[in-house]
Amino acid sequence: MTPLPGPKARAVIERDAQFISPSYTRSYPLVAARGEGCIVEDVDGNRFLDCSAGIAVVSTGHCHPQVVEAIQRQATRLIHMSGTDFYYQNMVDLAEKLAAITPGGVPRRVYFGNSGAEAIEAAIKLARYHTGRKQFVAFYGAFHGRTMGALALTGSKNTQKKNFFPMMPGVHHVPYADCYRCPYGKTVDTCAVECAQAIEDPLFRTLVPPEEVAAIVVEPVQGEGGYLVPPKKFFDELRRIAGRYGILLIFDEVQCGMGRTGKMFASENFGAIPDIVALAKGIASGLPLSATIARAEIMDWKPGAHASTFGGNPVAVAASLATIKLLEQGLIDNAATVGSHMKARLSEFPKRFSSVGDVRGLGLMIGIELVKDQATKERAPELRDRIVQMCFERGLLVLGAGPNTIRISPPLVLTRQQADGAVDIIAECLRAVAA
Repeated sequence: MTPLPGPKARAVIERDAQFISPSYTRSYPLVAARGEGCIVEDVDGNRFLDCSAGIAVVSTGHCHPQVVEAIQRQATRLIHMSGTDFYYQNMVDLAEKLAAITPGGVPRRVYFGNSGAEAIEAAIKLARYHTGRKQFVAFYGAFHGRTMGALALTGSKNTQKKNFFPMMPGVHHVPYADCYRCPYGKTVDTCAVECAQAIEDPLFRTLVPPEEVAAIVVEPVQGEGGYLVPPKKFFDELRRIAGRYGILLIFDEVQCGMGRTGKMFASENFGAIPDIVALAKGIASGLPLSATIARAEIMDWKPGAHASTFGGNPVAVAASLATIKLLEQGLIDNAATVGSHMKARLSEFPKRFSSVGDVRGLGLMIGIELVKDQATKERAPELRDRIVQMCFERGLLVLGAGPNTIRISPPLVLTRQQADGAVDIIAECLRAVAA
């Protein structure tokens, strides 16, 4: 409808520059006004196909009628009471549901917070409390949050840590299973999961006594690191190591969970079972809510050990219950079906475009890695940023992940027609750059 950004958008952006923290990262000048399903409209009336979902948050689409109705109904009854000090039924209902659907078929207990970082902080504290150990193993490329404990686990970008040292002590990083860029020069068929084995040797052999490690913290599909999908044997090896030394496995499913990969939990794609799992983002279709879910015998801390005033807010809980119902009634299956169709089309891109090195993903969590040369795999971060901007100018919202990957993480209501539209726009941008 207008040049981008339009006049109303420019006015908002100017005010934003005056009053909003400059620490926020904005990829392009979208000023959202309303959303419905997979469509976002800005303040000037421009409409966009959303393949970012508010950073993988609005799992049921923007303003799903059933989620809106649940929010409105709950808001007329009880907006806040604080589950830290009082009881209310829907918080117990959600905890019971989450305990039932978490992989493993074992008794679980749930702690509620407001964000992914809070879920990770709770997992860190719980692991230390239960084991009496203080050390953690995390992975290069990981993103677990920006609060101090979660930030210590994060191995994504140094700018996220710059000026904030010292970090929480006791965190050690090893390579993640990046099968496109294996740090050991292996392929999926020839590797012996050297990335996981690096935990035992050299890490445990030279630096960290394994009996002092509380947990290994891992994203089943690495998000900010570039939408990396490990092989199943990676998780088999992590479980072997954890079992050998009495170490807990914490799965960060903040971005990859809640149906996004075509399973309720991404770990289900690998037959992997966590001791503790962190959820947020897609859990409540846009309302602030997180959950830290642990085996019941692990969540043994005493009253006052950890709490949250707003965690498990009744309105956010109502949105989450409606979200899970929608996921189970077809949206997880849609993520698997439409995601498979979308990935199949995108998987042709390395043959069609010399700048596309790899296409990977599960369900509606797909990454397109851009390179300067397919043979050398030299990263092309500037090209990635240019394609993201060009997509915006053509009405498609995508974001980057890792140094040079385009992430596709639309609402799980995405239709096959919309998926084709997104693929066509990305192809158009790649053709334009090549020309």
